[in-house]
Amino acid sequence: MEKYIKNLNEQQLKAVLAKDGPILVLAGAGSGKTRVLTSRIAYLVKEKKVHPASVLAITFTNKAAKEMRIRVEDLLDNTMYFGWIGTFHSMCVKMLRQFCEQALPYNKQFMIYDSDDKKIVIKDCLKELDIDSKMYSPKMIAHHISSAKNELLTPKMYEKKHVADYQMSIISKIYTLYQHKLEENNAMDFDDLIFNTVLMLENNENIRNYFQQSFRYILIDEYQDTNEAQYRFAEILARKHNNIFVVGDDDQSIYGWRGANIKNILNFEHDFKGCQVVKLEQNYRSTSNILDAANAVIKHNVGRKGKNLWTDQGKGEKIHYQKAYNGVNEALIVATEIKKLCDKDFECNQIAVLYRTNAQSRSIELALSKSSIPYRVYGSLSFYSRKEVKDVLAYLKLILNEHDDLQFKRTINEPKRGIGKTTMTRVEQIAIVEGKSMYEIASLADKYSTLKTAANKLRQFIKMIEGLKATEKSGTLEELYDQVMTQTNILGNYNLVNTIESRSRIENIKELKSAIVNYVDEFYEENGQVAKLEDFLAACTLATDQDNKQQQKEVTIMTLHAAKGLEFSVVFITGLEEGLFPSMMSFESESKIEEERRLCYVGITRAKEKLYLLNASERTIYGKTQHYQDSRFLNEVPSNFINRNKKQKRSKKSVFSQTNKTTQISITRGGKAIDIAGYKAIQGEIIDVCVGDRILHKKYGEGTIEKVSGENNDKVYEIVFDMGDKKRFMAAFTKLKKI
Repeated sequence: MEKYIKNLNEQQLKAVLAKDGPILVLAGAGSGKTRVLTSRIAYLVKEKKVHPASVLAITFTNKAAKEMRIRVEDLLDNTMYFGWIGTFHSMCVKMLRQFCEQALPYNKQFMIYDSDDKKIVIKDCLKELDIDSKMYSPKMIAHHISSAKNELLTPKMYEKKHVADYQMSIISKIYTLYQHKLEENNAMDFDDLIFNTVLMLENNENIRNYFQQSFRYILIDEYQDTNEAQYRFAEILARKHNNIFVVGDDDQSIYGWRGANIKNILNFEHDFKGCQVVKLEQNYRSTSNILDAANAVIKHNVGRKGKNLWTDQGKGEKIHYQKAYNGVNEALIVATEIKKLCDKDFECNQIAVLYRTNAQSRSIELALSKSSIPYRVYGSLSFYSRKEVKDVLAYLKLILNEHDDLQFKRTINEPKRGIGKTTMTRVEQIAIVEGKSMYEIASLADKYSTLKTAANKLRQFIKMIEGLKATEKSGTLEELYDQVMTQTNILGNYNLVNTIESRSRIENIKELKSAIVNYVDEFYEENGQVAKLEDFLAACTLATDQDNKQQQKEVTIMTLHAAKGLEFSVVFITGLEEGLFPSMMSFESESKIEEERRLCYVGITRAKEKLYLLNASERTIYGKTQHYQDSRFLNEVPSNFINRNKKQKRSKKSVFSQTNKTTQISITRGGKAIDIAGYKAIQGEIIDVCVGDRILHKKYGEGTIEKVSGENNDKVYEIVFDMGDKKRFMAAFTKLKKI
């Protein structure tokens, strides 16, 4: 039996061996979709004798693309080279580098701006148009521009669409100027990569015919996450041969807020006539109890294709549920349980704590820290987003394209060269008037009377960059990095400061050299060519946090959105309360509630062995304490899948009935469960406690009386709480319960 079809189940095999034409593979969580995709590619090449260059395989992250390429090469015993396996953005970059000069106002060495660069350009636009940044924040403008490009709206189309709306017409002016500045700088933002590729394909028949003829087979992973631009990209390329193979799960479509259109997968059969549909429902990740709970929740959605996950791995443990009395107590429950798990057979990196909003992470971090549990907040600042790394990259970008004003402004005084803000303003103003780049104006500083005092410093900077340009043309990327370090003296500047922070920045800058060396090796291995500077810079911009995730022995804490595509032995889902999860914003429409429910489904199906669901009666977020009802998603999990504490009372209607008010449980460090349903201490009621007694405080949880001083109404309690806090309270004004 061939390697690529060995051990496939019946449905997987059906998808891999399907006849030509449009094919929709509805792949449930943990059903082996990547294996099906890679096996399909191997089958096309091995059995149908399709040349690898005729196969375009697309996914969403660099990590997934790399895994796909490695698997395909392994299935074919590394005898083939696959140059068209990658992310949407990386494949579009490759296409644009080939042909953009024939169809777009860009040359092939265009820069790619990240989100920080984008906001800086928007700020410049606001300043130039004299628009108040408080009324029109760069972040808000960036969102509107991104949405416009995802919907394939050019500035002119956007202006026409919003001509009757005053606020949106202002945004239209900003969008127009923003796009003009990008073209002047020979730069594209992240959204432009797909947007401009679609424009290139639509507007140039020769380029369109070339790629349609080239790609006989198109395969797309995570199809439920595609937006309008990505859909159009795939649809254009598939028109000639009609061989489009998409894999996705409508039940995991959770990115509507950033442009993903679930209709792309729901309407696939309508858009591509004669479509074959294959459902992958056997799950290889989770136990039956976890899958049954996920199925029970997601079946409440109307907008779905419909499938039912199952497994032959046994029922496994029931789902664990705990209700805390507040967010701090919830975090303590999580930390206590993780401590017990780690004392058994679980490694920390097998455990994840998930939440709906980033605001929830603070109390979880505090609880884990005070319990000495190592953890990592997933989604923190990525390596290429750090200031010192971006500074060095700005030099490399300016070396490649001296007309990039954004990089010129970033590098001119990093480190300090005594070129003041006044000089920079004058250079920029002259550049705008004369229609030139700031670099050009700086190189001709002697020509302008307003720049003569700074002309020598500007000339020295230009001379340095021109020297580095020569190195870039004649040397390797590693040699260019070394020269940038020598000529700019960035490292020397940080060495002079000599603080913990500066030493950390030095380490990051030096690590960039490692990134260059590794990239050069990998690029040659994958492409058989020496990497160019523009290749490396594009890879830096396209890098994502998921690509950099390290498997260290730390508990992962992250948002539910960030967890998609990952799996853990143990998963805690916190904050299952109405208004938090589902979020208050989702109450606007049923479609938004359905996306929140899909998010819950994603969270549940991350768990392989153990799943914990938690919520709280009250929670303090953004400084405001509110009481919450149980999430509707909890009510949708049948009671026979739940393991509850015996002391909790069951409602006749549901184990999660919102009318059940007496189910609050607190867990001590020792793991002992204590019923606090009767907590009704009244302000001013002085309870009889002495040193060593265990007490319960509504805000700080459980603790031990360390000292009692004073008498009667003047009594003062000193209490050490299990969370690590030590507090003093006046007895007459403190609500305590002895436990």
